[in-house]
Amino acid sequence: MVPIIGVSDQTHLTNISEDKDAWPVYMTVGNILCRTRNCPVKIPVLLLTLLPVPPKFTRKSACANEALLQTNADTLRAVFDPVLPPLQPVAQEEMVIYCADGKIRNYLTLLSAWIVDHAEHPALEGIGSKTCPKCEVPCEELSGDPRRIYETYNYMRYREKALWHVPAQVAGIAEYFKRLGIKIGNNVFIGLDQVSPADLHKLDLLHKIYLGLFKHMME
Repeated sequence: MVPIIGVSDQTHLTNISEDKDAWPVYMTVGNILCRTRNCPVKIPVLLLTLLPVPPKFTRKSACANEALLQTNADTLRAVFDPVLPPLQPVAQEEMVIYCADGKIRNYLTLLSAWIVDHAEHPALEGIGSKTCPKCEVPCEELSGDPRRIYETYNYMRYREKALWHVPAQVAGIAEYFKRLGIKIGNNVFIGLDQVSPADLHKLDLLHKIYLGLFKHMME
């Protein structure tokens, strides 16, 4: 298998002439050596696209803010619609690849990881800002017993639950997804062959370990 790794980082550029942000999406191959991937002159990471940065809230109305959030989610999905489908054929059929050691191997190319800051997971995966991107832990239990195990998100089951409900159960279905912090239909990775959106979340050593530990020690 050839693992494809996606990286996206919403970056603040300048305060001059109002706030300016860029949100690039990069892709690389997971079985490239770290010393090669971290060497810019070898160009191991390719810029795939630039995502639109959502505008800031200008209205105080909760309905207006909710409508703006939905518009932002629809826009992200519209951008990813032409970007991700080319990964489908290579994930369904094996390819013959000539490897660096001189051997010929059959490979499946799959999207295996998406590395972002936690603040970007809600936008890409359609979850709440205080929701775990991987498992069904309720928001109020995030700092609870670390030994307790929760089920991993199953988006196919959620989609079936949303599509096959009866009218009398609408309120219960809405409350169910609200408790999990999931917004059905807002996940940009839904529909990719052999890809589970919950499994794309990987540990970002820079932001979640190094910077977190440094901040903790400084405090």
